[in-house]
Amino acid sequence: MSVVTNTTTIGAIEAPSRRNTELALLAFAVAIPVFAYLNVGLAIDGEVPAGMLGYGLGLGLLASVAHLVVRKFAPYADPLLLPLATLLNGMGLVLIWRLDQSPRIINRYKTFSPDAPSQMLYSAIAVAMFVGVLLLLKDHRVLQRYTYISMVAALVLLLLPLVPGLGADVLGAKIWISVAGFSIQPGEFAKIILAVFFSGYLMVKRDALALASRRFMGLYLPRGRDLGPILTIWAVSLLILVFENDLGTSLLFFGMFVIMLYVATERTSWVVMGLLMSTAGAVVVGSTATHVKSRVAAWLDPFECLKTAPEGSNMAAACDQMTQVLMSFGSGGILGTGLGQGNSDLIGFAANSDFIFATVGEELGLAGVMVFLLLYGLIIERGVRTALAARDPFGKLLAMGLSGAFALQVFVVAGGVMGLIPLTGMTMPFLAYGGSSVIANWALIGILIRISDTARRPAPAPAPSPDAEMTQVVRP
Repeated sequence: MSVVTNTTTIGAIEAPSRRNTELALLAFAVAIPVFAYLNVGLAIDGEVPAGMLGYGLGLGLLASVAHLVVRKFAPYADPLLLPLATLLNGMGLVLIWRLDQSPRIINRYKTFSPDAPSQMLYSAIAVAMFVGVLLLLKDHRVLQRYTYISMVAALVLLLLPLVPGLGADVLGAKIWISVAGFSIQPGEFAKIILAVFFSGYLMVKRDALALASRRFMGLYLPRGRDLGPILTIWAVSLLILVFENDLGTSLLFFGMFVIMLYVATERTSWVVMGLLMSTAGAVVVGSTATHVKSRVAAWLDPFECLKTAPEGSNMAAACDQMTQVLMSFGSGGILGTGLGQGNSDLIGFAANSDFIFATVGEELGLAGVMVFLLLYGLIIERGVRTALAARDPFGKLLAMGLSGAFALQVFVVAGGVMGLIPLTGMTMPFLAYGGSSVIANWALIGILIRISDTARRPAPAPAPSPDAEMTQVVRP
């Protein structure tokens, strides 16, 4: 006796979009900063702050617009990225507003103007950029067509601060340009464009870089002819460090390239070579460039440096800021002094930009610092998860490069503020004051969301085959 059955084609399983999960998380991402805003107002003035309703409505409106666009145009995107970015951006606005209320800062700068309203405007522009990325970038693989155009665009952006009349020197670092009264930091946008270039380049060259090598002391060393890319990026990073005095951007670009090179080739030797080259470059430039020497001196022994540095010099300012930062962290202890009740405003104008993480350390303590680092870590983890899930090599490399750049920026800023490495002058993503930083980081989140939408989208069901329908399985 035999049983005859007809086979059927199994279609793609409909994966949940998780948009309602994202909406629920966004409610918390808006409510927590509003509660923090109320907490600061009660701590400083003893009453509910007048701007709390406007702040809550503004943040809620931005989050709602971003969510609706994701729901419509990227329905299968990762549900955590948008709430995490919203929460960090909202808390950054609260911390900047808290420093705006400091009488010491207001009295110190006669032309003082609050930064929180400007940062709210920049956040709105940043969310508009996020929306634009999702509307215009229907498929991230389109970016691969612009590999070498991206390289040229990134180099132009990096060179702009050196153009006479356009670049601006701020405390020895030439990383800004001034356009129509606005200051822009081109390096923040260059990191995204360079990630596109590295992804397109390594996708084509990865086989040659991975397979053509010689084994030496357990490491697979590349051939001399294959060293060109890493030597070029190393040289560009050193030029940035020498001519722009920008240690942070130099570390960020070279580190991002080494990470992507390792992901593309799976060769540990590239990482070893990258660490040796970056260390050698940093030691040479750090011992010769005046601006970098000040940062290194402030890192090694800020209290002794403060005694010996010439009064009014950049070194004295760097050492003074570093001592104030260390005292802020020490005052915070485990749980902190409470929002609005610290003295991190003694750092001065840099309190709401480079050193805003010191305010977190003092007013929210070690517990608050760990929470913020966990939020950043979650964004990086979701980016890496997106890279692993991506179905195309370009998407894998791009998601990994953007996640690596974000991780490096958090590391060099947090590490610099906490005394682990020399200060770099970069801004803490989403927390610190600065339009360029918040706009670029929202664009980065938009690209990650686009890649995650493609990666999580169910594969289309195969077209029905007449041959398959006619196939019969005969069981004994």
